[in-house]
Parts: sequence; C-alpha cells; structure tokens
Amino acid sequence: MIFYQWKNFQSDTDVYTQAIFEKEVGDEFEAMMYEANSTIPKWIWTKHFVIQLKSNARMYQDISFVKIPRNPQDIVLKV
Repeated sequence: MIFYQWKNFQSDTDVYTQAIFEKEVGDEFEAMMYEANSTIPKWIWTKHFVIQLKSNARMYQDISFVKIPRNPQDIVLKV
C-alpha cells in the first residue's frame, strides 16, 4: 500500500520520524510503500531518490537505506 503522508516506523535501535529520515538521507519525502503485514516500509520516494529499505537482522533488527537516483542525470561519476 502506498502512503503519501509520512508514517513513523522503527527498528530495534531507532525510531524514524519524517524529520529524522529527511536529515539522514538529505532529501525531501514524497511517498512510502508498505508490503502486507509489514511494520517497516519497503520503498520510500523522495524528491531525487527512490530508497529501498533493507532489514538487517543479526542480534537485533536494524535497517539500511539503499539510495537509487530517480533520474540518470542526477548520477555524478567520480573519477
């Protein structure tokens, strides 16, 4: 299900509000998608990125963000 308003979520170590998330990824929230029966979104769209959330479970549940540019022109190659 896709939401256009922020819904707070948490891992075992952090609580993510819209302000905290935007500061961490450096971009403005637009939408988020949850899979059925999930408490953590699978995808979050920002102004410049699509962000995949991956759950890292070892001793405790943690989340990592994979930022994918929405437009190929936004990719800056470092040589």
